[in-house]
Amino acid sequence: MHHEIDTAIEKAVLVGVVSQNQNESQLKEYLDELAFLAETAGAIALQRFTQKLDSPHPKSFVGSGKLSEILDYVKKNEIELVIFDDELSPTQTRNIENSFKGLKVMDRSKLILDIFAKRARTAAAKTQVELAQYEYLLPRLTRMWTHLSRQKGGIGMRGPGETEIETDRRIIRDKIALLKKKLEKIDKQKTTQRKGRQQMIRAALVGYTNVGKSTLMNVLTNSKVFAENKLFATLDTTVRKVVVGNLPFLMSDTVGFIRKLPHHLVDSFKSTLDEVREADILLHVVDISHPNFEEQIATVNNTLQDLNALDKPIIMIFNKIDAYTFIEKDEDDLSPIRKENLSLEELKRSYLAKENDPAIFISAQKSIYIEELKDLLYQQIKSLHLKIYPHRMLY
Repeated sequence: MHHEIDTAIEKAVLVGVVSQNQNESQLKEYLDELAFLAETAGAIALQRFTQKLDSPHPKSFVGSGKLSEILDYVKKNEIELVIFDDELSPTQTRNIENSFKGLKVMDRSKLILDIFAKRARTAAAKTQVELAQYEYLLPRLTRMWTHLSRQKGGIGMRGPGETEIETDRRIIRDKIALLKKKLEKIDKQKTTQRKGRQQMIRAALVGYTNVGKSTLMNVLTNSKVFAENKLFATLDTTVRKVVVGNLPFLMSDTVGFIRKLPHHLVDSFKSTLDEVREADILLHVVDISHPNFEEQIATVNNTLQDLNALDKPIIMIFNKIDAYTFIEKDEDDLSPIRKENLSLEELKRSYLAKENDPAIFISAQKSIYIEELKDLLYQQIKSLHLKIYPHRMLY
């Protein structure tokens, strides 16, 4: 397996809790996703540890007995990194680090922040990530800076603190204030740019991370937006002019959503998400081949709800039909039909029968049903254009 990393691959273990909020099958999927996040950051997850608790232990997340079990495994297998699936409190982080002396301990939020730090390309994205990192570090400051000073880099060690160790909280708060001012300036510039795009319908691609938004953008605009099978391949919003038939409109690709996205990131990436807020229509791309695509749809809808953007017209684009598989039921099997027993045609009928949002099934990678998608876009965008700009002639 190819890993695109700038340090040697680090060996990691993953830790999660089966609680009142998440059952075993949900935790398994979250840990699958955490393993993919770790791989994107440049680590390989060798083992998973789970614990059943009503809620995570306030001092050690999993309890002292489970911590000892993890520590034994970590020592025997020369593991460098322990990743927890939920955000650790400053107290939990401190206690776990004291138990795992010399090891790197991080939570899902820290891992996502690290991937963002690695992926940031433009000044805006770098500033947004740096701000989110400092806001994450501030409550953990005392322990974290000394921890960073001993490390030689690698996952979780990029960004603030790597080159300059500071122990004064006031200095960090000053940095946060400066970064916020810098972002305000960038936001104003972006707002000015967006004003310059008026008189054209604006469509924003939204969806869970890694569903194929950038690939679809490339297909529809004949452009070369960075696209790969990694989480958060796109951080910077890319805006392209698209012409379907005689109708020009603007399309923006946005950062992928994910469960348990750190709130620091949502706040920091406000300007990226403004493309979603200010769009006239949303194109919600879904990976139909993912076993839990419905939960991913719910995550995206919850994020759109937080952005007050759920009331916009939405086209549901079910992507990756070429990768869809299902388990055909035996005629003698009398158990209820589950989603994984539905053929693609049955799924299509079920979604197309819903009247709330128009839906289409495509493969961006294989260019399957792209012309049908263009026809649907034309109808929807023409109707919006006539409604929003009634006095402006279409080309």
